[in-house]
Amino acid sequence: MRLLLIRHGQTPANVRGELDTAAPGPALTELGRAQAAAVPDALASEQIDGIYASRLVRTQQTAAPLARVRGEMHRVVLPGIHEIEAGELEGRTDRDAVRAYLDVVWAWPDGDLDARMPGGADGHEFYGRFDADLAKIAAEHDPDATVAVFSHGAAIRIWTAGRATNIARDFPGRQHLENTGVVALEGSPAQGWRVTHWAGQPLGGAELTDPRADDVTGEPVDEAVE
Repeated sequence: MRLLLIRHGQTPANVRGELDTAAPGPALTELGRAQAAAVPDALASEQIDGIYASRLVRTQQTAAPLARVRGEMHRVVLPGIHEIEAGELEGRTDRDAVRAYLDVVWAWPDGDLDARMPGGADGHEFYGRFDADLAKIAAEHDPDATVAVFSHGAAIRIWTAGRATNIARDFPGRQHLENTGVVALEGSPAQGWRVTHWAGQPLGGAELTDPRADDVTGEPVDEAVE
């Protein structure tokens, strides 16, 4: 299976650098809507066999233009591919909160799955729910299918860091993953996953970036806590 993990479009929280992870979450900004609108053309050459989004509003809004263009293809909402919850850090923008959040989530691909977000989940819970949704997706499609999965910055990077077999564990933490950036992987839940492409810029091109946004889950780890 070919898996396109696509980050949602920009939200007000992305602009503020805010840890905003709770459901249902904010809607897209004007730029976020433009980013979402650019997705169908950017993926026009792809044979998309399924479209999936998390339970948060921003991923569903980002997936909607692609679903409309693809006619009868429905956008399926799944419960486990949502963002890594910030727990007691929710709503904060300060350096200490961002550092605490990143310290916990990056401990997971390093093997410390028992590390727990203050008032939130540990790595076992995160990988368990994300893996379960991808197993469900894989069971619904042929092995040569391509699916678009609209998820979130930290969730995509941490899952890829912990599950991709052909990259260094710290590689995702050194890369940008801006709004509507995409990580492409090939494989299956049984055989494992390999990263084939990391496109950190928006699918519609660099002109859809916002250099003024202090986006803590889209920047490389060192930049996010400067």
